[in-house]
Amino acid sequence: MSGLTNIIIKEIRELLTPSTIIPIIVMAFIFGSMGNMMGGIQEEVKEKPVIGIINEDTGDISKIVTEIMNKNAKVVYQGKDINEGLEKIKSEKKGTALLIIPENFTNNIYSDKPGEIEVYWIMRGAGIMDSISSSVVDALIQSVNMEISKTLIENNKYSDVILTPTVKKETTIFKDKEMKGVSPGMISGILSSQSTMIPIIMMMIIMMAGGTVISSMGMEKENKTLETLLTLPVKRSSIVLGKIAGSAIVGLLMAIIYMMGLGYYMNSLSMSSEMNLADLGLSLGVKDYFLVGLSVFITLLAALSLCMILGTFAENYKSAQTLNLPIVLLAVFPMFLTMFKDFDTLPLMLKIVVFVIPFSHPMMAMRNLMFGNYVLVLSGIVYVVIFSVIMMWIIVRIFSTERVLTAKISLSKFRRR
Repeated sequence: MSGLTNIIIKEIRELLTPSTIIPIIVMAFIFGSMGNMMGGIQEEVKEKPVIGIINEDTGDISKIVTEIMNKNAKVVYQGKDINEGLEKIKSEKKGTALLIIPENFTNNIYSDKPGEIEVYWIMRGAGIMDSISSSVVDALIQSVNMEISKTLIENNKYSDVILTPTVKKETTIFKDKEMKGVSPGMISGILSSQSTMIPIIMMMIIMMAGGTVISSMGMEKENKTLETLLTLPVKRSSIVLGKIAGSAIVGLLMAIIYMMGLGYYMNSLSMSSEMNLADLGLSLGVKDYFLVGLSVFITLLAALSLCMILGTFAENYKSAQTLNLPIVLLAVFPMFLTMFKDFDTLPLMLKIVVFVIPFSHPMMAMRNLMFGNYVLVLSGIVYVVIFSVIMMWIIVRIFSTERVLTAKISLSKFRRR
């Protein structure tokens, strides 16, 4: 029995290493953060949306609309001027929509015609959490329909419009672009289906190519091939650049394969939808795609340079697995964050954090280019170039000394603890 116990203890000690425990803890933290975000969504749903109302009708049906909106929303404007109303809603931090009830609203409904509610949506961002307030207003309009239907039945006004007494005429204003006939939900859906391709590709490539570089450094130390490589009559800078270039080529091949597969998948989705980016005036040109590709390539170089620095601390292949963790975190965090929130709607501190993470910039590039935000894209490319140069300089300095062979993070220290 004692021999069996010793074997069990031995296996547990070998399996319970930082390389196995830390990733589980980190993933639990990520899922916990996502749970907090989902909880934040539920809290935001309960908040009253900030709206404005222009009521040009004096009938009793229009009063139903204003009563429901005043009761369930925070109405910050009730006037007659559309431009003034829009400016007021835009000035509010969480301003969502301006509702306009035309003067023939009540008469149309009593005349068996649907009453038209004109809605000007103020769209702040294209993330999941950014479209919550507009969804709440949509739900209030459905409540208005139900109350109007109830009133028609009580007054014995049975007609063809009793089930859908109102129709919406929608205009969405997003980043100074005015798009008629579409809702924020439609725009968010189209943008997310198109702009999530790059974040997924970047996350997968950084994790795979970066993990390969770190593991390769660990294996070279373990097999003593790194010492042999450093004795060759080749400049240390050439060794560094050769490793980065080789890894970059493999990474780009991965990117092309992923982009072809995901591109086919996205095209199949867009073919089934009634509207695409071109219909919204958000299509990208050759210059835009060049900037996206440049951002991806520069970021890949930055990732590989950072991975080589981390790889120098790998004692062997097993310890290299633990060093993959920072790269995984830096890739996963901005991907999930850009899914939930648009960069423009993030708090200032989170904006700084996202900008500092070099992997964030290609993930945000496509969406920013759709709205002509070249400043953020170009500044991101410049920042990542500077980051890459600094990382390459550091790794060349490390390779020019013996620290490339002696630097390590030993797992045995963690085991003794």
